Amino acid sequence: MRPRCRLYRRRGIFYVHDHLTGKQQSLGTRSRKDALRLFAAKNEAHQQPVLNLQLARVYLTATDPALAVRTWNDVLLEIAKTKHGSTQNRWETARKDPAFDLIRPLTLLETRSEHFLRVLETGTVATNVFLRRIHNFALDMNWLPCSLIPRRQWPAVVYQPKRAITIEEHRRILERESNPERRLFYEMCWHLGASQSDLAHLQVSDIDWPNRLISYQRGKTGAHAQLHFGSQVEETLLQLPSEGPLFPYLRQVRASDRATEFKQRCRGLGIEGVTLHSYRYAWAERARTCGYPERFAQEALGHNSKAVHRAYAKRAVVKVPSLEEYEQQGAEEKGVAFPLNPNPAPALPPRGDRPTE
Repeated sequence: MRPRCRLYRRRGIFYVHDHLTGKQQSLGTRSRKDALRLFAAKNEAHQQPVLNLQLARVYLTATDPALAVRTWNDVLLEIAKTKHGSTQNRWETARKDPAFDLIRPLTLLETRSEHFLRVLETGTVATNVFLRRIHNFALDMNWLPCSLIPRRQWPAVVYQPKRAITIEEHRRILERESNPERRLFYEMCWHLGASQSDLAHLQVSDIDWPNRLISYQRGKTGAHAQLHFGSQVEETLLQLPSEGPLFPYLRQVRASDRATEFKQRCRGLGIEGVTLHSYRYAWAERARTCGYPERFAQEALGHNSKAVHRAYAKRAVVKVPSLEEYEQQGAEEKGVAFPLNPNPAPALPPRGDRPTE
């Protein structure tokens, strides 16, 4: 079999010429002994690729005996063990994604970039998100010798557009809902903007009546959320149980089932593009539209990140007043006469009395 490469020297540096591609590559050495070893390795890599893979396994398993047999299914199992609560449930669901069946039995050393590309073509947006995390977890644990797909070559994650629920749609849903507990649940979603799971697990002990404050710890992130409530929320709270859980039935229902019930209500009313999570978008947009301070809105929704909160409120329509109107409004609130123009120009005489050139 003809060698794939040819060795030659130019200006004291050794090079190899690839007969298949026609490209030349520097070996980066002036030593003939080192150049011959590198030259032989390149030819052997072309002639005995299977043997080279076996040799690589021998060297790598010397430091990690399980490296030669570790599959991507093992990686998925190990990731799920490191998670807790609802996050662990999401990983258990992601592990069952049919798209991962293409790489599930493959060992990490046998996996090539085209295997990942086939998974991305078969899967959904969630597949793209979780495959990135699986890949990065294996890299961080030193289970992969190198990255299979460079960071810039990953397909972009494109989510479906999300929007807030409008007050008209919310009122139509309340009018259609015949179950009292579910109707009050939707009403509290509108006023609090809490996620459906956090709201469903609220207790009477989370309400501070003297200070008119509702505070709870978010189940997803562990962040603390608190919000002062007004008269409308008070009317709703008085219709809920006075002790124990506020929503005793809905707290026992799975989040997916609560979402399905809400989607059925929307489908019956002809409302499209709205989920229970749309109430959080609606609350954030309402807060931004009326000029509610961002730091207060973050506390109310339990957002630690300003970027996350701004993503929720980015579709809000804000009417920005002119600076003159804003200054005038502030002066009126303080009871101070504030001229719109503190240095007015002198009044011009009537047009008929102006001198002409």
